[in-house]
Order: sequence, then structure tokens, then C-alpha cells
Amino acid sequence: MTTDPLAPLLALADIAAAVEQARTRFDQALGHRALRRHGGQVAAEVSLRSAVASAALEGAGHEREAVRAGTVTDPVLQGALRVAGALPGLSELWPKAPRQALAKLHVLAARDLVPEAELGRPVADPVVAARLDGLAGLVAGGTKVSPLVLAAVVHGELLNLRPFAGPSGVVARGAARLVLLAGGLDPRGLLAVDVGHREREPEYVGSAGAFATGTPDGLRSWLRHYMAAVEVGADQLTAIGDEILASA
Repeated sequence: MTTDPLAPLLALADIAAAVEQARTRFDQALGHRALRRHGGQVAAEVSLRSAVASAALEGAGHEREAVRAGTVTDPVLQGALRVAGALPGLSELWPKAPRQALAKLHVLAARDLVPEAELGRPVADPVVAARLDGLAGLVAGGTKVSPLVLAAVVHGELLNLRPFAGPSGVVARGAARLVLLAGGLDPRGLLAVDVGHREREPEYVGSAGAFATGTPDGLRSWLRHYMAAVEVGADQLTAIGDEILASA
């Protein structure tokens, strides 16, 4: 009998309860009336806000309304928008060929930012290659933990590894959202986790650094942050739904 490599994470203090609470908050948000008739509009707004937040976390902060108006040409922001838009189309590829999906995310995120020869190609480092293989194994069925936990691990590991040149954080956040889409927790792309990371940015940066230590306390810090960001993302879904109904 094979032991699930991520199962011990749920034994860390408070983590199982935090995962359950985050899932419950998102499930409650999914009951919003706006999703019955305006689901596509809600998903589009979540995608936009997620891209704006992801770009800001990469140091490219822009006003959301300027982005909506199409006046922002910043290449990091444009890459984040391309990644956000491509996620639904990559959700089937992700569990079958995660490294291929990551390469596609990098091409989308880093176009106009890194030399063309580097697009989609991980850095030539055997340690990075081995850890990417390990991550791919988890994504391709190597764990049965909640997609929320797997998304947190994928996100934290890619932030730590920085396996691609350029805006690797945009790739990491896109991959984490892919876990939620492909894992069935958020197949419609309605959970704006990246908005939660942006709103709690000091905690995001600090807990990502803690994750990189690999210690139980470091892993717990990151997982607690991630679940708090999920709750912010769920609240964001409710707020978007309210706004759309108010303007309908």
C-alpha cells in the first residue's frame, strides 16, 4: 500500500480545519444567484481580477479599470491576462501532461519578456528537473488530498523553484488555479485566489519563504495563508455577483 506523500500535511496543527473552512466558504459563494443567469460574466470578471492581482504580485501593478479599458500594454500584465484566459483550455492537459502544460503557461506569461529560445524551457538545473518531475507525479495522480492542498503545494513549490526565466510567479499562480479547475473543485474558474494573495501580500511573501524551508512550521505557515487567500477569493466571488446583479 502506497502512502500519500501529501497526507501528512493535513496532520499539521489547524490545517485540516482550515482546508475545510476554506472549502465551505467557497461552496457557500457558489450559491450566489448571479451564477444562474450571469455565470459567464462572473467568470470573466474573476479571470480579469485574478490576472490583475497576479501581475501586481509580480511587480506590475495597474488599476483594474485601466486594464479593463485595454489601455495597459505592460508585458507582465499582458502575460498574466493570457495565462488567465488560457486556463480553461489547459485543464484537460494538466493532469495528463503537467510539464507540457507548465511550458505552455510559461510561453503565455513570458512572451516579450524573455528570449524566444527560453520560452517554455525550464532552466538547465538537475535539481530543478528532479523536483519538477516530482511535482508532475503528484499532479498526475500521485496524491488524493483536496485540490486546495495540492494547489497550495504546486504554487509554493513553483515559487520556490523558479524553474522558468522571467515572470515565474505568474506561472506558479496559473498552475495553482489549474489544479483547482482540473481537480473539479472550481471547474468554471470562479475562485479568485490570486486576489487573496494580493490582499495579503506581506503574508504571501513571508509564508512562501517559510514554505521554501521545508520545515513543518514553514509548510503550515504557507498552507494557512493559502486557505485564508481562498476565503478572500470566495468573498470576491460574492462581491462580483452582487455587483453584476446590481447592474443588471
